[in-house]
Amino acid sequence: MPPSRSVRFLAAPAMALWALCAAAAPPSPADLAQTYRDQVEMRLDPPADEALRYGVLALEALERAGIPPAHAQYVALVDRNPNVQAIFLYWLDSGSAPLLVGASPVSTGRGGDFDHFETPLGVFEHSISNPDFRAEGTLNARGIRGYGAKGMRVFDLGWQQAERLWGHGGTSTMRLQMHATDPELLESRLGSAQSKGCIRIPASLNRLLDRFGVLDEDYLSAAAEGLPMWVLPPAQTPVEGAGRYLIVVDTGRHERPAWSPKPGATAARAATRARTAK
Repeated sequence: MPPSRSVRFLAAPAMALWALCAAAAPPSPADLAQTYRDQVEMRLDPPADEALRYGVLALEALERAGIPPAHAQYVALVDRNPNVQAIFLYWLDSGSAPLLVGASPVSTGRGGDFDHFETPLGVFEHSISNPDFRAEGTLNARGIRGYGAKGMRVFDLGWQQAERLWGHGGTSTMRLQMHATDPELLESRLGSAQSKGCIRIPASLNRLLDRFGVLDEDYLSAAAEGLPMWVLPPAQTPVEGAGRYLIVVDTGRHERPAWSPKPGATAARAATRARTAK
């Protein structure tokens, strides 16, 4: 996890503004998938069989964790395998096949250095018990904005047990978070294991999850009850069926699939898309 300091809660306009934005028509899963294609700059395009495979992995993980399919919801799944390093956003609706909204490269735990952990496996709940915060955007001692640009949302998943990837190994407690990373120095490395154990995602995906409250079920429920959820953005238009679960798996692949290119290739594609769009 990056050592840079961050602000726990960023002041936001009054809750009335949040309620006004929340009253707008929520995007459907198909709408969100199109927005993902339009706005998330670093994307992966797994074929249909792979999309279904990872969707089934998400369903199986929730079932093993004893989480019933109480309602249709969004979930995020990360494959920490070194040859994949990807996040998949799904819409899960009972009776229907998992719908892949979009996929992007990530970075998970890298070994060899002190205080680096293997990103833990399992189903992790995103809840107000471990409040999110927003990045200050300041440089750490190494000149890196560990949580990304100022204002980026840091999704906090609490203290978790994880394998140490230094010294004699063993298990210790780490703070599991999902967040953006330094846009100039580190985002181009997404798609490879680089972090201290947290999950680094593209800034454009961070903004999409934040703007539409895709994993904010608990935060939205608390806000509806009148609690001051200052971390929620004033311009948020929450999806219907917002979820609260992040799933981490390891598919054990020995080779990198063609749809998950090596680091740098996805960033180059994103740069080309940005130039073309102008």
